[in-house]
Amino acid sequence: MVDVIVAGGGPTGMMLAGELALAGVDVAIVERRATPELVGSRAGGFHARTIEILDQRGIADRFLAEGQIVQAASFARTPLDLSDFPTRHPYSLGLFQNRIERILAGWVEDLGVPILRGRDVTGFAQDDDGVDVLFTGSPTGADPLRAGYLVAADGGRSVIRKAAGIEFPGWGATRSNLIAEVEVTEETPVGPRVDETGIHGLHRMEDGRTVRVVVTEQQLGPATEPTLADLGAALTAVFGTDFGVHSPTWISRFTDATRQAATYRRGRVLLAGDAAHIHSPAGGQGIGLGIQDAVNLGWKLAQVVKGISPDSLLDTYHAERHPVAARALKHSMAQSVTQRADPRIGALSDVVADLLSIDEARKRLAGLASGLDVRYDLGEGHPLLGRRMPDLDLVTAEGPVRVFTLLHDARPVLLDLGTPGGVDAGPWGDRVTSIKASFDGPWELPVIGAVAAPAAVLIRPDGHVAWVGDGTPSGLEDALTLWSGAGQAQAGA
Repeated sequence: MVDVIVAGGGPTGMMLAGELALAGVDVAIVERRATPELVGSRAGGFHARTIEILDQRGIADRFLAEGQIVQAASFARTPLDLSDFPTRHPYSLGLFQNRIERILAGWVEDLGVPILRGRDVTGFAQDDDGVDVLFTGSPTGADPLRAGYLVAADGGRSVIRKAAGIEFPGWGATRSNLIAEVEVTEETPVGPRVDETGIHGLHRMEDGRTVRVVVTEQQLGPATEPTLADLGAALTAVFGTDFGVHSPTWISRFTDATRQAATYRRGRVLLAGDAAHIHSPAGGQGIGLGIQDAVNLGWKLAQVVKGISPDSLLDTYHAERHPVAARALKHSMAQSVTQRADPRIGALSDVVADLLSIDEARKRLAGLASGLDVRYDLGEGHPLLGRRMPDLDLVTAEGPVRVFTLLHDARPVLLDLGTPGGVDAGPWGDRVTSIKASFDGPWELPVIGAVAAPAAVLIRPDGHVAWVGDGTPSGLEDALTLWSGAGQAQAGA
C-alpha cells in the first residue's frame, strides 16, 4: 500500500507526485503509456506564473535551458506584453510537451517517485480507510493497488472521474482540429494560415525530417481516433494538397469543447488537470492550469495523509482552484471564437485590439493569461492576502536570499520583515521555516501595482500569502492552525 496513487504521468501528475515526495509522502504514478515518447509535441509551453512555480521548486532553469522565451500571451491575435510586469519571468516559454515531460520525469526520479508504466486504470473502489485502484497491465494480472488517496490526472476523458460519478457540465465542441507529427514529400508553407474555418500550420521539427501539423477540420470530426487519411483530407481541403504526408509518429484530434467537473473531490478521490477541466488550446492555458492544480493540492494532501491537518483541508482545493479554472475556461472560449478569418470576427478583433491599447485593459488581460493575477479568497485584508508572493531579493543575517529559494522544499515560510518584538512560528516551528529579513525596494504586484510594505507574511508552500502582519501577530495563530494544522502545544492539550 502507498499513501497516494496518481493516475496519469503527464505534467500535472508528475508535478503533483513531486510535491508529495518533497513532503515525505509515499506516492506512485500509474501511467497507461508504455513509453514517455508517445506524447509527442502536443502542447507548446506555459506562461509566467507556471514558470514562477517551477522556480519556487528550484527547477525552472531546467526548462528555460531547453525552451524558447517568447511574448506569447495574446487575445484576439493582439499581443499582451508582460515585459513591465513585476516578475523575474515576464514572458512565456515555448517548449513542446514531450520535452516538458522528460524534464519533469527526471525531477521525480531524483525524488524517488516510481512511475508504473503500461498500466491502464479501469476503475476503483473506496472505503473509509483507502482506495483500491483497478488497472490492466499489472505483471501479476489485474490485482488492485491500494492507497490512502487516489488523484485522477488521467486527462479529459478521465476514467476515474466517470467512475466516481462526478458530473462534467459545460459546452460541447463546435470545431475540431487534427494535430500530428508526420513526414512529408513536398515543401510546406512557412507560418500559419487563418481562414473562416480556423488556424492551420505546418512546422518542421528540430530533426529536420518530421513536420508538426495542426489543421482545423471543415466539419466537426467524430469522437474516434483519426487516421492518416483524415489528416490528408483535412490538409487538402485547406491547402489543395496533403504535402505527401506519410509515416505518422502520432495523430490526434482536439476540439473546443469546454467542460469543468462539478466537484474536484469525492471522498478519497480527487481530480487535477484535464480530468477536472477541458477547454480549447486557445490561450495556452492547459499545462499551466494543471501544474497550478498540482501545487495547490500537493501540500494539502500531504498534510492530511501525515495526520497534520484535518481531512477538511482538502475541501479548500476545490474552493480555490475551481473558480480559477472557470475564469480561464471562459477566457479560452472567447479566444477560440476569434481564431477565424471571418469578417465579423475580424471586426470584433479590431475593436478588442483598440481596447487593449488602453494600458489598464492590457494589464488586466495579461494578468489573466499569464496566471499572475490569481488571488484565492482568504478574506479581506492587505492586497497580498491570497496572491502569489513576489520573489523579493531579501537581506538576512546569513546573507542575501530570494523568496523563491526559501520555497524550494515546499514548506511554509514565516517572513518577519521588522515586526516590533518579532514574530515566530512558535509551536509550528517544526513545520514552518521562520526567517528574519529586510527588503528596501518597492512592493509591486502584477495588475495592481504598488502596495504597502507588510511587517510580516506567512507564505504557503504553493507560494500564496496566507497571512499579512501589520506590526502585531494578530491573526497569525489562526492562519497557522488553518494552513499548517495544530501546533505542538495545541495537539498536546
